[in-house]
Amino acid sequence: MSQTQDQSDASLAKQYEAYPYPQRNPNDEKQRLLIGSPSHLNEIDYWVFGGTRSTSKSLRILVAGCGTGDGAIMIAQQMARAKRPGEVICLDRSQASLAIAKKRAEIRKLENIRFIQDSLLNLPKLELGLFDYIDCCGVLHHLPNPASGLKILRDALNPGGGIGLMVYAPYGRTGVYMLQDALAHLAPETESPSLRLDIAKRIMRHLPATAWLRANGNFGDHLSGGDAGLYDLLLNPRDQAYTIKALWDLIDECDLQISGLIEPERYNPKLLVADPKIRAKMAQLDQKNQAAIAEDLTGNMATHVVYIRRKNEPITFADPNALDSIPFMREMPGEILAQQIQPSNLLPFEFGTLTVMIPMLPQARGFLGMIDGKRTVGEMFDIMANRGVPKEKLPQIWQEIFEQFKNLNRVFVRSIK
Repeated sequence: MSQTQDQSDASLAKQYEAYPYPQRNPNDEKQRLLIGSPSHLNEIDYWVFGGTRSTSKSLRILVAGCGTGDGAIMIAQQMARAKRPGEVICLDRSQASLAIAKKRAEIRKLENIRFIQDSLLNLPKLELGLFDYIDCCGVLHHLPNPASGLKILRDALNPGGGIGLMVYAPYGRTGVYMLQDALAHLAPETESPSLRLDIAKRIMRHLPATAWLRANGNFGDHLSGGDAGLYDLLLNPRDQAYTIKALWDLIDECDLQISGLIEPERYNPKLLVADPKIRAKMAQLDQKNQAAIAEDLTGNMATHVVYIRRKNEPITFADPNALDSIPFMREMPGEILAQQIQPSNLLPFEFGTLTVMIPMLPQARGFLGMIDGKRTVGEMFDIMANRGVPKEKLPQIWQEIFEQFKNLNRVFVRSIK
């Protein structure tokens, strides 16, 4: 490790002890549960296990770099509510961050979660065993060597396991790195965290109207997230962003493969261009290059979230048209999502700060209203047939509806209970 890397590492350690991120008040756990991606339990069941892993099977989870606990608390609470057997291990080297995460877990009376203070880079020495799922959200891009870190996580997976990964993306962070460069001169890493933060606050109070950060709507959570949010946005000493193509290459380099982009349709450039000639040209490209074009065209992607598995363990997804398969929603009840479809059969859908209108089949409302996590596809077909939809057309109609909502990360299917 170079002297610069040593200084950056020391500065990172000081940052998260002084300003644990994200800034959380444990008492807020009495009012709400924060929900997000990756590591939502229903996403894991589908994008990591294909909807084919029994929900009665114990689930070993590692949160590698848990910070103040958002992802860890979410998945542990979801497992507890669903009475899913297993354990969530939270690993972080910041004592201050872990203290907040522990308090949040205590308030929720979660008994399926434990905490270990250490670095994920030391994982091979900790003898924690192997995991079915590993969360690495907002951590990899702060490591001195992200590829080495990702390989450590890969080697800690059980066969058939997977990783939920979030990294920063460059274009949607326009304005951030410009200010980081300015503050590197005005508030160098050698200064104390409190002095660096004071300088950053003064800069923000006098930020010119032309500064690109002023026009970027992606950072409300950081800019309204107290001292910890501002510090992490503008003063983090090691912050590497990845285009989707660069992230894809990193995953490939580590002998891993993407099993799910979140949301898949976010990376479909054909949603962004109506011209049939251009759409046809896009359709000739592979998924990686289509995703790269979508990122280039939208220009607003500030993060990338992916689920990944080992290359030699390709995922098999449950068959959505098997009559005994059971559709289930990610989070929002189907009847509420159905109400969002306009009379014109267009569904407004937000990808970050971009809203697109997605055409839906008229039968989408009816199918969505029946999805309760218990009713089978065969039972839904019988109900739709009784409503007058020709039975022979139902498999094709449902397949199209399922693919649309799956690619919006809203509807999944499992083949076993």
